[in-house]
Amino acid sequence: VYHSSFVDVEGITKACGCPLLPLKSHIKGPAPVSDQDRTDIVDEAITFFRANVFFRNFDIKSSADKLLIYLTFYINVALKRLEGCRTLAEGTKAIINLGLENVPVPRESGFPFPGLFALPQSKKEAELFRNYLKQIREETSGRLLSVAYRPNGTPNKWWLAFAKRKFMNIIVP
Repeated sequence: VYHSSFVDVEGITKACGCPLLPLKSHIKGPAPVSDQDRTDIVDEAITFFRANVFFRNFDIKSSADKLLIYLTFYINVALKRLEGCRTLAEGTKAIINLGLENVPVPRESGFPFPGLFALPQSKKEAELFRNYLKQIREETSGRLLSVAYRPNGTPNKWWLAFAKRKFMNIIVP
C-alpha cells in the first residue's frame, strides 16, 4: 500500500479527524492554497490509485491516509461513471453530474466509510468537512479527466479498465 507523504503537517486545520490539506486549486472552498509546483494530496491519490485499488486492507499510518482512502474510493466511483463515456465531452458531463450530487459526511447515510473519520462535534464542523470534501472531489474530478482521456478526447483504456476494480471490497454505487 502506498501511503501519503503528508504525515505530520504542522498548523493544518482538522475536521472530523481529517486534515484539511492544501490544494493546488482554483476551486473555491475551505482548503488552503498550495504552490503549483508542489505535490498535493490529489496528485498522490491519482498517482497511487492504480496500485492502491488492488488492496483489500489499508494500514493507516497518518490522518492524511484517511483522506487518501476517501479519494481512492472517489476516483473508483468517478471511473465507474466514466466507463460508458466514449468522448471527453461525455466524460466531462458525467463528472459534472457526479459533482452535483450530495456529499455525505460521517453520521449521514451514504457516507462510504463509517468509523474511518470522527463524527462531527457540531453543525459547523460538519459543514466545513462537507465543503472540503466537495472541493477536493471537484479538484480530483478535473485532474482525473486529464488522465482518463487522451489529448485527442478518446478514452484511455489503461485507466478506465480500473473502473471494474472494487477498492477495499466496497461496491461502487
